[in-house]
Amino acid sequence: MQQVAELQSLFKTYLDENQFHQKPEGLYEPINYILSLGGKRIRPVLLLMGCNLFNDNIAQALPASFAIEIFHNFSLLHDDIMDEAPLRRGKPTVHIKYNQNTGILSGDVMLVYAYEFFLQLDDKLKIPTIIKTFNKVAIEVCEGQQYDMDFETRNDVTIDEYIKMIELKTSVLIAGGLKIGAIIGGSSEEDANHLYEFGRNIGIAFQLQDDILDTFGDPEKFGKKVGGDIVQNKKTFLVLKALELGNDEQCAKLSALMSIDSEDENVKIEAVKSIFNELQIREAAEQLMESYLELAFDHLSAVNVVEEKKEVLIKLSNELMGREV
Repeated sequence: MQQVAELQSLFKTYLDENQFHQKPEGLYEPINYILSLGGKRIRPVLLLMGCNLFNDNIAQALPASFAIEIFHNFSLLHDDIMDEAPLRRGKPTVHIKYNQNTGILSGDVMLVYAYEFFLQLDDKLKIPTIIKTFNKVAIEVCEGQQYDMDFETRNDVTIDEYIKMIELKTSVLIAGGLKIGAIIGGSSEEDANHLYEFGRNIGIAFQLQDDILDTFGDPEKFGKKVGGDIVQNKKTFLVLKALELGNDEQCAKLSALMSIDSEDENVKIEAVKSIFNELQIREAAEQLMESYLELAFDHLSAVNVVEEKKEVLIKLSNELMGREV
């Protein structure tokens, strides 16, 4: 089984070889720009791992891994427009660097090119199944984004609805990538479905961890301002669980805090954290996160390959979750 760094290097070489140099430059330059912003390339790497569990010929999965990365960045590009976000990975977002119309159109063509790269797969008989899997994931990612936007104006969001939203918006793309990689590698349908469920549950756990770190994390390790979700009045699991567990006074205070734009962000953050601490919300979130991790690893254990082949995937998952390995 290839190591993570080797897979990242393999994918980076493929990405560099498939830059968009065609005209009109105004359409394709923004695509190269957003793809150049980097990141850990977790989704394409997981797809390659899914393939490598069943097949040593990883190169055959590179077009699909690039398709997943293109789609992921397409969704980020359009999300940034909807969120009016000025920065992405510390750099100006596409609609800020260029303009909004360019962002919309470049994003549109990225979605089309995702299909173009799927069509480059060598085993043409597998393409219909892969496209069907991808279509389901792509639709669900859009559904997740809509739920996220809907929640901004709702005061009755439930925890179950929130979990469903993060499943659709975040985890299904991880799950779908793993499943597509497995299909390319020649897995059974049962094993591909177990890998999908592994990715789905890991994705939910990862987002719950992100919720926790946004409020309770170390700014130096988290990589961004702690308390951002609170400042933006986001209805994260922590907020929803506090509203479920709190008494009338705590719920009224929290609802008031999460409905205003405070002049002093630090005061607001500390006030919300105080309520969370009173109700032991961090502990509740960590308990739920661990339950999804357990489900994920149960599905990985059920995948019918030798345990040694799963070690790299287990190690990467633990590293993403900030666990000691």
